[in-house]
Amino acid sequence: VRHAAGLFDVSHMGEIHVSGPAALAWLNSLTTNDVARLAPGRAQYSLLCNEAGGIVDDVLVYQLGEDDYLVVVNAGNTEKVLTWFAEHHLPGVEIADSTEETSLLALQGPAAAEVIARLTDAPVASLRRFQFMPAKVAGIECLVSRTGYTGGDGFELFTQEDPIPLWNALREAEAGRVQPCGLGARDVCRIEAGNVLYGHEIADDVNPVAANLMWVVKLEKGAFLGSDAIAAIHREGVPLTLVGIESRSRAIPREEYPLFHAGEEVGFVTSGTYSPTLDRPIALGYLPPAIAPPGTTVEFGVRGRREPAVVVPLPFYRAR
Repeated sequence: VRHAAGLFDVSHMGEIHVSGPAALAWLNSLTTNDVARLAPGRAQYSLLCNEAGGIVDDVLVYQLGEDDYLVVVNAGNTEKVLTWFAEHHLPGVEIADSTEETSLLALQGPAAAEVIARLTDAPVASLRRFQFMPAKVAGIECLVSRTGYTGGDGFELFTQEDPIPLWNALREAEAGRVQPCGLGARDVCRIEAGNVLYGHEIADDVNPVAANLMWVVKLEKGAFLGSDAIAAIHREGVPLTLVGIESRSRAIPREEYPLFHAGEEVGFVTSGTYSPTLDRPIALGYLPPAIAPPGTTVEFGVRGRREPAVVVPLPFYRAR
């Protein structure tokens, strides 16, 4: 993924179609980003929030056509989001779950564009980040999106055909350069990229201000579910904020490990791993804003002992 290309099967993700004459206004009333900024062939990262400003899920919204959208949600939240959408349903909006009939493969890494270009006549390599197009890849009808979760370049390919020939074609396009990757590798890559994961960095009781996700919250677009609460939290500040943490020993800060500063327990780890790219243990976690500036020394607890660490800027890894 960092040096050539990794291929992931992420068909567990949820795909929900939202269409109809009121689809744009309805989605804009439920998501934090501004759906009106989209156009056919473009996607955006966004959040669904509750009335208290907590994050119901983080999603990608694709505009397929006029009044036609695809919302990709976290696998474990598919039923939850479908219920959420049903509870807030309005006339002029049609909701259809296409998760079961949709497969999703992610080809990620600096060689991804070269690899996929060998398998299609469509100009997919010219897509910019968060753009997508329909294309035949290895003879299979796909929606090809220049998106991903690894912090590098890459593509995600949606198809409702048999995905196994597509997987095999991508694997064999350039011998040795494309390696199959599991969800453990995906988790390491997303932590290196500083990307949040529902149930770890974000949850129904975690708001976008604390999670450093205000860059996808467009309060200026007008009212949406949770906007008043988020605006108030943004004005007043938060007790804890998301940070990057780098271990100063070989010990790895793991999920739920406590964080200490000046002898006091002040926060906790949400995700941690050994980074093969950086050759050091890294973690995401929450600390009070006063302790959050990069360079602040902290400790994390491991089975009764404390290990040294330091707050560092996010992301840990940025693709060149």
